[in-house]
Amino acid sequence: MSKSNIVFNIVADQGYIRSDGKRDFSAENDILFSAISNTYVPLLNLFEILRQDRIDFKIGVVLSPIVCALLNDPQVQTEYVEWLDRRIDLGNSEISKFKKDDPLYKNAADCLNAAQKAKTDFVEVYQQKLLKKFKEYQELGFIELISTSATSAFLPHLSEMQEAINAQVEIGLMSQKQHFGSAGEGFYLPYNGYSEGLEYSLRPYGINYTILDANAILFSDKVPSTGIFAPVRTLNSLVVFGSDSDVPACIIGDDGYAQHEVYKNVHRDIGFEYSIKELEPFAKNIERRVPTGYKYWNNSSDSQNFYDVEKALQQAKIHAQNFVQKKTALLDKAKKYMEQDDPVLVCNIPAELLGNKWAEGINWFEEVLRLLNDNQTVQTNVCGNLIQNQFSLPKISPYPCASNGTGYGEDFIDSKNDWMIRYIQKATARMIDLAERFPTDSGLKQRLLNLGAKEVLLCQSSAWPKMIKDGVYPQFAEEEFKKTVLAFSQVFDSLGCSTVSTEWLTTIEKEHSIFQWLNYRVFSPKK
Repeated sequence: MSKSNIVFNIVADQGYIRSDGKRDFSAENDILFSAISNTYVPLLNLFEILRQDRIDFKIGVVLSPIVCALLNDPQVQTEYVEWLDRRIDLGNSEISKFKKDDPLYKNAADCLNAAQKAKTDFVEVYQQKLLKKFKEYQELGFIELISTSATSAFLPHLSEMQEAINAQVEIGLMSQKQHFGSAGEGFYLPYNGYSEGLEYSLRPYGINYTILDANAILFSDKVPSTGIFAPVRTLNSLVVFGSDSDVPACIIGDDGYAQHEVYKNVHRDIGFEYSIKELEPFAKNIERRVPTGYKYWNNSSDSQNFYDVEKALQQAKIHAQNFVQKKTALLDKAKKYMEQDDPVLVCNIPAELLGNKWAEGINWFEEVLRLLNDNQTVQTNVCGNLIQNQFSLPKISPYPCASNGTGYGEDFIDSKNDWMIRYIQKATARMIDLAERFPTDSGLKQRLLNLGAKEVLLCQSSAWPKMIKDGVYPQFAEEEFKKTVLAFSQVFDSLGCSTVSTEWLTTIEKEHSIFQWLNYRVFSPKK
């Protein structure tokens, strides 16, 4: 009997946060380091557990070029291990404070064990090469690695500058080839951001499909009878999958699973509750209070309710059953209206929901995959396997939309960050002009141009306005954004007066060591 398909795409992205050696980056580094400990390593462990248990699963994974560059950076890897060592030292200090029958002892011991296991897995099991392991699971057929743009720019904001969109797409594909050997046939538009005509930027690069928010299909000029439960194609035959917009809210919304009172309170950390002296094993030489990973409380309104891992894991199973029942019922209902093909439901899950924003997220996801493996009517799949009869799919003109904000990505330009867009567009326009004015330069001038292209790509990153909007280290995000704009301005001025400080150039190249193979000509107009 044929089965309906549910597609999970786990999307990992963040800003380019890398220590420059000049100041304390301990707080900002927690964004990546917590993701490694709570999401990336546990996800790889989960794949191996499922493989050994002969669970049939298929998952799409989007690892942005910035995430790939950071995970592959020896300096970042060293700093991560040092960060784990500080957590382990703190954990040893913590467990010495409590009696073994104290619930705080068990919580502290669990946090310590998690830090020790993360170090063992990262250093010994994966040899610090997480990307290599992701590639292996793709080769085994369990996951599909999906390309995305260079710095997760919200592409609709660049829609008036075709060369900028081409650069984001081209560098994204080149990064995927550098890290995984192949760019694949899919391309994930950051935040599912679509504006009219973007398909004409993707198709020439050999991209076969993308994923858009449900509204792109449901509000299109010719709404297909299958809705979001079957792929469609644009006028130039780029295949489009519509995603289920309810999934993130179902997990992390006000009434989402992650808010249940028995789950770990991920916002309450001893790093913000203990005195500085008590935190000395972890906070030595750290200038600011930072999360330590030692979180002892649950989401209950009672501040003295300590976390009970057994209750939390049991609740995760209940929520997994609820999720599978909802999506199975939805697919069964859709199947009644499908004439031939089996229905497809695409669920995009931000990676931060599996471990960071929801501590039990990985456990929930494992149970979901186990339940679907036993399901008689639904199976997991990836988009690349579901493109059949591509040129007979119904044609639509997708509706401009995004998965952020109220469906239009408006949170990337609000009263807090709207000042940024003019600098992005001005720098981008200047970079396109430079690429046209200096088409064949080499030597020092080429290094300048390559650096300029890199800084423009970094300033286009949507991570900075999103951090400012969400209040996640907003001052740092503003500083990093301004740093990229000022660096590009220095490049622009240096080219104008034909002078440059090689010391300054070398310093910035080392600080922003991403895309070392980049060629500034990606910003050249295509002829």
